[in-house]
Amino acid sequence: MDSGIPNGVGAKPGLNRRQAEIVELARAAGYVNIDSLAAQLGVTPQTVRRDINRLCDAGMLARYHGGASLLPNTRNTDYDARKLSMRAEKERIGQAVARHIPDGASLFINVGTTTEAVAHALVNHRGLRVITNNINIAILLRDCPDFEITVAGGRLRAHDLAVVGEATIDFIDQFKVDFGVIGISGIDPDGTLLDFDYREVRVAQAIVQNARTVFLATDRSKFGRRAMVKLGHISMVDGLFLDAPPPSPFREMLVESQVPVHYAPPDAR
Repeated sequence: MDSGIPNGVGAKPGLNRRQAEIVELARAAGYVNIDSLAAQLGVTPQTVRRDINRLCDAGMLARYHGGASLLPNTRNTDYDARKLSMRAEKERIGQAVARHIPDGASLFINVGTTTEAVAHALVNHRGLRVITNNINIAILLRDCPDFEITVAGGRLRAHDLAVVGEATIDFIDQFKVDFGVIGISGIDPDGTLLDFDYREVRVAQAIVQNARTVFLATDRSKFGRRAMVKLGHISMVDGLFLDAPPPSPFREMLVESQVPVHYAPPDAR
């Protein structure tokens, strides 16, 4: 048995190369599917299943029906690292969302590096009225001459310039807008939307309740990522914007939830 571990894979000693690759694929996508792994690695599903059992027993992955995911984490990745992660994918997602927002619209945009990509894609729009609890987005849009930018009050989260708390929720509740653009940190196979900060989730819930149309912008790495705080179910959004199709069983869940899905592949125009 080959016991070599690829460079850069944070695997535990004793794993073979194939098992280490499974860990790396789970780290990249958030979730791995047994049948897809078998085809990609050129082995039988039974072999992949044994590998996944080994990785779960070692505390490196968590089992799901038909596959496995990364273990839960109680804290989000550092903001600077998230801003660099999947940057091109987030730019495409932002452009896809922007194409669905007409000039003159009113909208909420919440915190997150993907929603910041949406804001960046909106700079050539006209007459937008934007309400945000993300100081980074206010800075991005400040030079748009005919935009009306409103920043929600509340407690400033210094590391990513998010504004959260009860005062933020009370402020959001004063408005009814055309669009709410939100991000997310994790999506469970049953469609539950998950994030890491309870206060941030409460603000996102207020945005959902006070927007006529809700767009969720997220990249494929969020599927299977197991954050702790529940925002709601994916069926509550009116459009899901992704960079690529998710793995099974998430595709089946999206079909069952009847959520319109918009993809932004590398050749998207």
